[in-house]
Amino acid sequence: MPLVTTTEMFKKAYDGGYAVGAFNVNNMEIVQGITEAAAELRSPVILQVSKGARAYANHAYLMKMVEAAVELNPEVPIALHLDHGDSFELCKSCIDGGFTSVMIDMSSKSFEENIAITRQVVEYAHAHGVVVEAELGTLEGVEDEVVVEAGQASYTRPEEVEEFVTRTGCDSLAIAIGTSHGAYKFRPEQCTRNEKGILVPPPLRFDVLEEVTKRLPGFPIVLHGSSSVPQEFVQMVNQYGGNMPDAIGIPEEQLRKAATSAVCKINIDSDIRLAMTAQIRKHLFENPSHFDPRQYLKPARQAVKDMVAHKIVNVLGSNDRI
Repeated sequence: MPLVTTTEMFKKAYDGGYAVGAFNVNNMEIVQGITEAAAELRSPVILQVSKGARAYANHAYLMKMVEAAVELNPEVPIALHLDHGDSFELCKSCIDGGFTSVMIDMSSKSFEENIAITRQVVEYAHAHGVVVEAELGTLEGVEDEVVVEAGQASYTRPEEVEEFVTRTGCDSLAIAIGTSHGAYKFRPEQCTRNEKGILVPPPLRFDVLEEVTKRLPGFPIVLHGSSSVPQEFVQMVNQYGGNMPDAIGIPEEQLRKAATSAVCKINIDSDIRLAMTAQIRKHLFENPSHFDPRQYLKPARQAVKDMVAHKIVNVLGSNDRI
């Protein structure tokens, strides 16, 4: 099966009450871990590449790794998506370079400027058989080159979504309902602490999601910044020399609830990084004589695979959907 767009994926997900995982890729081990988990659990999957990943790994290397994953997992529907494209030129480069889906993120611009640039990307993408994700509302936090300072985030305004989708022609819409980028999604003052002293984040704004769904019936919605930052991996990082105080993510039960509604795509990046880094730190601490990268990247790859498998079954509900 060649690379696919997300059109059919999202239709099945919407009707089936599940979401497709969009996992960020940066190197071979991450691509392998994600796609091996998807193949074993018979789940569609979206491999997404940020502007930073293209700068780090090079477009050509990333494409060849994705092509290898497609060849080795022919039964798995795989889409290749640009995450947080910040210009028409970047989106065009990815479209011309073989991506099947792109995101144009003009959420920091005015409503009219967001519409104008998104529409420009949509026209070019659709002419080349590629689908487009857009965004309304801004998420706080840091992800590669996407930085939104504390206090600058804004929830999506449901009263704007119909006009935005109609005028842009976008194929899916990322909305802001309280998720956040990175492993430090909330400041301590935004949270409460449970009996174990662990920060508990504020709940997602499902009222905003429900109102958007009413205004855009059948339209696929996307959640960014949806890693859960499992505390056992935070503790592992800290145990083996790391320093991640008060790292906290989105509770998985809230994401599962979102996946049963109009949310068809859930973005997960930090949890993969966290699992991978925790395993590398543990391995090197326990095996100080090791210097062969294969020795510590093999368990790191397995950690990625295990994390993705967990998300597919327990958060996305996308297992056994192909």
